[in-house]
Amino acid sequence: MTRLFASTALSGGVLLALATPSMAQTTLPPIEIRAPKAFELGEIKVGQGRLAVPTRPGAPGQGSGTGTGTGAGAPSGAGTGDDNIATADNGPTPKQHTDDFGGYTITNRQMETFSRDTLDAAVNLAPGVNSQLVGGTRNEQNIYVRGFDRWQVPLTVDGVRVYLPADNRLDFSRFLTADIAEVQIAKGYVSVLDGPGGMGGQINLVTRKPSREVELEGRAKFEFGRDGTFLGPRAYAYAGTKRDLYYAQLSGTFQTMDGWMLPESYKSTLAQGWGMRGQSYSRDFNIAAKVGITPNATDEYSLSFNRQEGQKGAPLHTTDPLSSQRFWRWPYWRVQNLYFLSKTQLGDASYVKTRGYWTKFDNGLIAYDNPTFFVQSQQRSFISPYMDYSLGAEVEAGTQFGDIDTLKGLFFYRFDNHGEQQQGFGRNTFGVSGARGGCFTGVPCLFEPLQTSQEDTYSVAVENTFHPRKDIDLVAGFSYDWRHLRQADEFTSDRGFFRYTPKDVQAPNYQGAAIWHYTDQDRLYFNVSSRTRYPTLFERFSSRFGGQTSNPGLKPERATNFDLGWSSVFAPGSRVSVDLFYSLVDRFIQGVPLLGPDGVPTTQQQNVGSARFGGAEISADYFVREDFSLGGNLTLIRRRLNAPTVFNFSGTTVTGIVTLQPIGVPDAKLILYAGYRPIRELTFTPNIEMATNRWTATTNGNVYYRTGSNFLTNFNLDYQPADNVKFQAGVRNLFDKLYVTTDGYPSPGRSFYVATKVNF
Repeated sequence: MTRLFASTALSGGVLLALATPSMAQTTLPPIEIRAPKAFELGEIKVGQGRLAVPTRPGAPGQGSGTGTGTGAGAPSGAGTGDDNIATADNGPTPKQHTDDFGGYTITNRQMETFSRDTLDAAVNLAPGVNSQLVGGTRNEQNIYVRGFDRWQVPLTVDGVRVYLPADNRLDFSRFLTADIAEVQIAKGYVSVLDGPGGMGGQINLVTRKPSREVELEGRAKFEFGRDGTFLGPRAYAYAGTKRDLYYAQLSGTFQTMDGWMLPESYKSTLAQGWGMRGQSYSRDFNIAAKVGITPNATDEYSLSFNRQEGQKGAPLHTTDPLSSQRFWRWPYWRVQNLYFLSKTQLGDASYVKTRGYWTKFDNGLIAYDNPTFFVQSQQRSFISPYMDYSLGAEVEAGTQFGDIDTLKGLFFYRFDNHGEQQQGFGRNTFGVSGARGGCFTGVPCLFEPLQTSQEDTYSVAVENTFHPRKDIDLVAGFSYDWRHLRQADEFTSDRGFFRYTPKDVQAPNYQGAAIWHYTDQDRLYFNVSSRTRYPTLFERFSSRFGGQTSNPGLKPERATNFDLGWSSVFAPGSRVSVDLFYSLVDRFIQGVPLLGPDGVPTTQQQNVGSARFGGAEISADYFVREDFSLGGNLTLIRRRLNAPTVFNFSGTTVTGIVTLQPIGVPDAKLILYAGYRPIRELTFTPNIEMATNRWTATTNGNVYYRTGSNFLTNFNLDYQPADNVKFQAGVRNLFDKLYVTTDGYPSPGRSFYVATKVNF
């Protein structure tokens, strides 16, 4: 630890030396940063914009009333704070944006400047948030918000939930960021008006919206490995128009990556050689369209469609024996969304907002016998398609009582349908267990019947904001959620096809907040939120290809989150924000090893006990001069799990005791950066990232241990010869450090990129 912080201090000094000018610069002409305009209808209820009724159009430069809430009853700081995202952000480094509830917003400029092309990479810019490879050969990137993962932190696009009905095991690296105007991150406190499930936070991707009569943008980027090996291209194209009564846009993004390279210091194993990481390839494509009608200054009606296509390999564990490994590939990963959003003003002080959506998810997983990824003859090989869809609707209404009170309510409904129909090899559908009669290599001979699961989710919520003084806001929220399970089918080799007995669950949620804007730009706030999270179908019923025992009686988790925060402008264009947070988690869900009814070791999702998460976040921006700025954030967190003793089995013999640990989150995370603009056209942005130890577990879950710390140095250069043209080059992991955050899965080594952007 001492060496790590010494290295951090030394590299920080080098970073400043690289970025700090030797003498003061003469005044530079302003540079235009053409940041995409955020789609206000798609924003969630975080920050100042949610404290007042969104009925009045915002002032010029502030967007619509949805975003800043400048109507009667809005807080004194609303729309005027230094961290208002609509405010010009054209300094050497992009500004950070915090809100009145401890949340954080990542802008498109931040993602572009620091070369964060996928969502999992982008969220690491935020304090209290980190991404982590999980699932072993599932090759999925998970996201943790103050210690809560993807099952406890919903993902939405323009406020519409992206939910996989079976297991909700989203792979956040499949979401590309070029078309995203903002990534809104609610931490701990998630408004009940944003629907159920926000136990630990929420991540909302706000798409862009045209703001000019003609908008055109194109981007191209090329990635290279540490030795110059070409890894693949990325590209983005956008066209939009904004007229008095309507707007329309069309965009597309794609990336084709052959994989990534391991650091030079990596030592080869039987499962993974030196150089390119095996099976690390990926292909992603996204197309999006949006049309909207704006009949007046306050009303808006929008229809959006997006489709994501992806495929990926699954790298092997570097040290597990090949005989125990899984050889998987995903030939397709497809999500489609069609959604309608509206906002209608009713009189001078009331409004109605609606959402209606249809989401379809198709996923294919293919397993093979061996690392040739060709032969399918054994029972470990299979073809597993998922066929899911969701339908949902929401109605939100609000009214304002003079300058003193705001009342809002929500009704939420979503229907989820999951279907799967696996095909297997090495055992005949009508044969006895283990029999290969009538089976041939490469030809499926086990055909499971279609298994369907269906459930309805409802939520009714109310939120009230009381303004006892112009500079104080008191918020109280309550919701009641319930889930109705219609059907849950399963097929296992020993029982065949069967159907679980449906069981409904319901739970209340409570929250409250106090915000004091003691000056126009400074604030102090405290909030508490007690929210539940229902376990997924996967957690309750999945046999995980025979490796897990179902638990239909699994109970919902509940987290009570506390946040005390302060934010202040200490110099022109500069801000510091501090948050102290603490979470009490009851009925914490985690997979535990146990002995199955047939005497075979397996795992089961259980309510293992309680958990306690606590820590602090600090973020700061300091614009020293117009040509030089500094910024960064620090997160400190400690997670403790109070769980009963779990035994490790070898056959039917107890061989040890497993001490469960909360995995995936470092105890400390730091990002520091500097920006230097010696001339108007040129900007240097070096940055460093540091993360300390975190818990990880071996493949079988029997051993938990701490990974090492990691420290990365990155560098970006922007050259903008004209306001509408920019060239970019950079390097990640400059010193080619070898580090591991998940057992058996080393992280990428040094890589380079060059990019260009043109807009009109």
